[in-house]
Amino acid sequence: MKKPEMILFDYGQTLLYEPGFDGRRCEEAAYPYIVENSQNLTVEQIYGHMQRMFGQIQMQRDSGIEIHEWHLMRLVYEYLGIKFRISYEELEEIQWNAASEGAVMPYTEEMLDYLNENGIRTAVISNIGWSGNALTNRVNRLLPRNRFEFIMASSEYVIRKPNKMLFEVGLRKAGLPAEQVWYCGDSIQNDVVGAHDAGMYPVLYEGDAPEHDNPYRNRNAGLAVDFAHLHIHDWREMIAVLRGL
Repeated sequence: MKKPEMILFDYGQTLLYEPGFDGRRCEEAAYPYIVENSQNLTVEQIYGHMQRMFGQIQMQRDSGIEIHEWHLMRLVYEYLGIKFRISYEELEEIQWNAASEGAVMPYTEEMLDYLNENGIRTAVISNIGWSGNALTNRVNRLLPRNRFEFIMASSEYVIRKPNKMLFEVGLRKAGLPAEQVWYCGDSIQNDVVGAHDAGMYPVLYEGDAPEHDNPYRNRNAGLAVDFAHLHIHDWREMIAVLRGL
């Protein structure tokens, strides 16, 4: 294990999490901005349509293809004959913040401060349907001291982790060879295997936020890897490891 020049991070359940996420609140927040609703649909009816459509496209996401939130909005809302007085870009931020304001995983700020103080570069690569701008705004709002050089959302790249091309795009942005970069995430399949396939050193982070029911708690059940990686449950553990290198 060598000290990295740069560490890339996953977003959800790694740096930040979304306590109490409720998709219905997305439609509640959007409803006042409607200027045309040809079928006089209620919030519940719109939410039901959105959930059914998301369920249909989930198979594509499971196969490694990402769906951008704006495309989903356009499909569902235009299908329902709904128009808004603001753009989908503005609406997306309103909806996401309504669903959950977001929160910081324990000791994330302490860990990032350590990396910044020791000249270890950082960035983010996330599997997420929300736009890159919305993700960047959320990360910067909740982690204002970050020095992330770039924040990549899979929604902007068609593909999802563990496709190694997404990691390789990050390496090209960083201008570094894979062996000088670590990647940290909470999923063995998406993060650990994906990073390893791209030649990076993987870090599996399985921390829990306080009073948070992690919907992905069992995502790694029954999975294991037979290659070198770091497995931690607290960001202070990674600080200790880095100090020893």
